[in-house]
Amino acid sequence: MAGGAPWGRGVSAEPGTAPPLPAAPPAAPAETAIGWIASTDHKRTAAKIGAASLVFFIASGVLALVMRTELAHPGLQFISDQTYNELFSMHGSGMIYLFLTPAALALGLYFVPLQIGAAEIALPRLALFGFWTYLCGGLTMYAGFFTNNGAGSDGWTAAVPLSNSAFTPGIGMDMWVIGAALAVLGSLLIGVTILLTLFRLRAPGMTMLRLPVFSWSMVVTTFMVVGSFPVLVVTMGLLLYERHVGGIFSGSGGAIAFQHLFWFYGHPVVYVMFFPFVGAVAEVVATFSRRRFFGYKALVLSLLVFTALSMAVWAHHMFTTGGVQNQYFSLTSHLLAVPAGIEYLDLIATMIGGTILLRTPMLFALGFILQFLIGGLTGIVVASPPIDYHVHDTFFVVGHFHYTLFAGSLFGLLAGVHYWFPKATGAMLREGLGKLSFWLLVLGANVTFFPMFFLGFDGMQRRVPDYAPRLGDLNLLSSIGAGVIALGILVFLINVVVSLRRRVLAGDDPWQGQTLEWATSSPPPRHNFQRPLPPIDSHAPLLDRRLAEEPA
Repeated sequence: MAGGAPWGRGVSAEPGTAPPLPAAPPAAPAETAIGWIASTDHKRTAAKIGAASLVFFIASGVLALVMRTELAHPGLQFISDQTYNELFSMHGSGMIYLFLTPAALALGLYFVPLQIGAAEIALPRLALFGFWTYLCGGLTMYAGFFTNNGAGSDGWTAAVPLSNSAFTPGIGMDMWVIGAALAVLGSLLIGVTILLTLFRLRAPGMTMLRLPVFSWSMVVTTFMVVGSFPVLVVTMGLLLYERHVGGIFSGSGGAIAFQHLFWFYGHPVVYVMFFPFVGAVAEVVATFSRRRFFGYKALVLSLLVFTALSMAVWAHHMFTTGGVQNQYFSLTSHLLAVPAGIEYLDLIATMIGGTILLRTPMLFALGFILQFLIGGLTGIVVASPPIDYHVHDTFFVVGHFHYTLFAGSLFGLLAGVHYWFPKATGAMLREGLGKLSFWLLVLGANVTFFPMFFLGFDGMQRRVPDYAPRLGDLNLLSSIGAGVIALGILVFLINVVVSLRRRVLAGDDPWQGQTLEWATSSPPPRHNFQRPLPPIDSHAPLLDRRLAEEPA
């Protein structure tokens, strides 16, 4: 197997049959910084991706705070129009290309092999190369701030003709285009390794319909990565050629052609930043409800249908262009509510009748369920062309996608982080600090983003640093909320540092989990498992074992 894993396709699941222990790697190289950086262990690669995405998240969040400070009052306070353009462009680019997408894939890269009983990930060197490609892309994008013309300043969508050399000149924009291509290419390579692992390295007995829910969420996520990310890489190459040579997106149809190419990536990537966290939340809900996940097969089907539809709705971002068939894309967009409803039904039904434990991971899972619902319902609003004509390119759209990606996906990510942190580190996060950060983030997210719906309906355009004085109160409220968000993130970071420096040992299975990652030590060894796996008869083998061991 790739990477020198010792047990063939996986770990033996036969009771009483102990797999041979992996040969212990030399200790010295692993203890050096170079050894850690160059390691092909999927867990270390995932940790490197997670650390890099956290740095980009903090940097992009600082840009958002500067913007919200500028928007607290009408008029230009302390930054120019051009600087504001750079700030919102790099904020959006950082959050999407460099934070949420890589963080979602890092979660899968770490836990998919553990959940399916594999000793290693497929093509581990490709995953490591994907990390370095992504990191170089992010650094290239941010290095644009140090050029004469500044960083990219035409939004994270790089719409033509705004992004050509006539309207956005300078090497900073070239660096943005190259950086976006590299970052997305790196994510693509990481996604390929996860998908191959899921198909090729499952343990004996781990059939596709016994995959844990999180692993199924990674199946559909990587389907979208493989299907849509190459389009963006090629599109960025064409845009770079357009900037320096021309003739690619010229003419009356050039802008529409670019939007079709971009949004064929740009809409599926929203679900790449969503599905892994649905899977993480499902694992948390089942574990902290002390119940088997309800409607497992219905959820799998809904994820597959959702994935197919997500590849067919890209042009609902283009209703106002007059260049697409609005009726078709409105229909497919509304149909997304059907599989989404099934997923919500399964999550809620899992909790009904359960013994619910309101620990920090469960709180973040509940926050995800409630707040993403607001994002989903407002998505139905903008899926209707007549309403979209009114709110397009207003703060209503800003509120909508921040409820999906921040109040939704970030809460799902934090649910997964608090849930799996003991497994990855062997230490427990502090419960008090975790709950404090949760309530600060709930308050901050809703105070920041809910007023944006009213601002958008009242006509406030996005991507502008100035606005009518009548909109000042709601903007001030939103800016105060952004400060509360920053405080909540700070508390979370303090929690991580304190928990790592003053460790409370977690043990192998502190939550009484249901899936295979809880059957190994915390943190897991180099090749994941050093003792036989339990029989795999369902998607929750540890729950099966626990029930079998209970007295009749």
